[in-house]
Amino acid sequence: MFYRETGQFKTSYAADQQIFPIRQDRIGMVLLLVAAFVVVPLIAGSYWFNAILIPFLIFALAALGLNILTGYAGQLSLGSAAFMAVGAYAAYNFQVRIEGIPVLVSFFLAGLTAAGVGIIFGLPSLRIKGFYLAVATLAAQFFIVWCLTKFPYLSNDSSSGVISVPDIAMFGYKFDTPQSRYLFVLTLVSLLALAAKNMVRSTTGRAWMAVRDMDVAAEVIGIRLMQTKLLAFAVSSFYCGVAGALYAFCYLGSVEPDGFSLDMSFKILFMIIVGGVGSILGSFLGAAFILLLPIFLDIALPWLAELVHLPFDSATVSHIQLMVFGALIMFFLIVEPHGLARLWQIGKEKLRLWPFPH
Repeated sequence: MFYRETGQFKTSYAADQQIFPIRQDRIGMVLLLVAAFVVVPLIAGSYWFNAILIPFLIFALAALGLNILTGYAGQLSLGSAAFMAVGAYAAYNFQVRIEGIPVLVSFFLAGLTAAGVGIIFGLPSLRIKGFYLAVATLAAQFFIVWCLTKFPYLSNDSSSGVISVPDIAMFGYKFDTPQSRYLFVLTLVSLLALAAKNMVRSTTGRAWMAVRDMDVAAEVIGIRLMQTKLLAFAVSSFYCGVAGALYAFCYLGSVEPDGFSLDMSFKILFMIIVGGVGSILGSFLGAAFILLLPIFLDIALPWLAELVHLPFDSATVSHIQLMVFGALIMFFLIVEPHGLARLWQIGKEKLRLWPFPH
């Protein structure tokens, strides 16, 4: 079979520990990147860029940030959308108040700002865990949105808190087309995903997983719980903050505090549950599934209603979408808790052992 490892020998520790130790995986990743960077910009239209590809990449980055915190470090959080809001408004303020600042620097500083806020709201994790920690992080969701609404300075004296971000420009080039914005977002998300993949394989990532599995045992073997947990909150919030900046600058162009609602936080949580908790790939699979499923239902349900003569209006379609989401969450929690990433891994293992799959 084409996925066999026959003849692929590892002659060094570095070769055995590389991100993609199997040659077929390396070839597949190169082909995927070529398709994303070269083929898609040539064949996709404005609708695909604006409505599907750009939001998919942004939410995949936010899901990746939450997966670092929840999947790898084992700390529940319901404030992902709030940290995205911090990143969006911080990047806007850096662009508006510091003349000539490069947009990448403002995004980096926005991520650091979100990381600082994440550390503050991560302090309860030193004393509580599980659902109690989730409720504590829920406070961030409401407090941050309240601050963005009640303090006009954060929105450049806008009474409603709505901001309209400036155009993205670097080195004299403006990213003012859907294609250019897509390539900009794709480049940032690819680099941050690579950094996350290396991070979870490092000493830091192993410390996160040790705390996730049993924090008492991790502390016994010398892992400092306070630094490890707060670092997980900082890194997770940094990724969510950058995702929020991209959400404002590359997707909508104009955002409001209420747009970063609790529903968005739950949507990001559903992405990692469906895609796979504790998996970099699962963040992308979950984001694709959660974002593409409503589009599929919007097309399929009216067609089905016309076929069987049922009166489906837009409200009914919206309710059915929520029902399908709930059913899928229960399905993955019961049948395959590790989500789509685990199904993909099982499929690869069967291909490696073909024709004798177990």
